[in-house]
Parts: sequence; C-alpha cells; structure tokens
Amino acid sequence: MEKTPVSSYIIRFNDCDPLGHLNNSKYIDYFLNAREDHLKTHYDIDLKEWAQRGDMFVVSQHEIRYLRPVFYNDRVDIQSALIAWGDTWLIVEMLMMDEAQQPKAILWTRFTRINARTGKSQSHPAEFMTWIHATLMEGIDIEAGLKGRLDQLKQKDRPIP
Repeated sequence: MEKTPVSSYIIRFNDCDPLGHLNNSKYIDYFLNAREDHLKTHYDIDLKEWAQRGDMFVVSQHEIRYLRPVFYNDRVDIQSALIAWGDTWLIVEMLMMDEAQQPKAILWTRFTRINARTGKSQSHPAEFMTWIHATLMEGIDIEAGLKGRLDQLKQKDRPIP
C-alpha cells in the first residue's frame, strides 16, 4: 500500500496576493485538498461517505513552515503521509515541492476522530487500525517536532533553507 502518495497542482491566480505569491492560508487549502485526493485515489476512502455514516475527523492542530515562496502558475507536487497515531488521533505530514523536488512548505496536521452524534472524540475501530499499520510512514521522530523533521529531510539531500 502506498505510504507517500503525491499529486501535482497548478497554483491558481485567485489564490495569490497582488505580488503573485501564494497566500499563506491557501497553502493549507492545497495541502488538505491533496490529502483528500490521496485518500480517495490511493486508499478508496471517500470522506463524504464517511461523514454520511457519522465517521468523521476534525483538524485539531496545524503546524506549518513556509520554506520558499510559491508563485502564481507554479506547478507543485504535494506528498502526504500518516506519520503518527494515537487512540483517537492521527498526524499527517504534507510536503509541498517544486518541479525539482525542492521543498516549498511542510505541514503537520493532527486530526481527531469524533462521533458525529455526540461531537466527542472516539477511539479508532479495529478495522481502521489495519489501515493505520499498513500506511504509517515510520522513522519520523514526532518528539523532535517539525524542526527535527526538517533536519532529517536536509540529511536526505533535500535542500531546506
């Protein structure tokens, strides 16, 4: 099973500021849209279907680092990967790269599973745990944080400013 799916996107004019830079808030839109695409394409997970049956995740935290500017009409590749989990939560890493695979931005998002009827967090069901173990990208030190992850990427020949 694919652990690090990648999709390509063209940066839209309406997502940029008057100088042609991708607006900071729009990075998150591109990242979350990419993750949704990856879930559907690579794992056959349709978030609309999940929501209809009351199985939902909400964003409980974002941590983002902007590494290099992204401009109107740039083509970017966005990679996403499950990097950590707990009884009721997942952490997904999303990495935006240019055509030369140089990092532009990185986002860690913590998603919390909730029961749609109660609005409270709930544990992952057993069948979902199988998916977690099959897709988890190992070797990332969550305790070292995003800075530690950037240091790790630097060592893998991905120049990080």
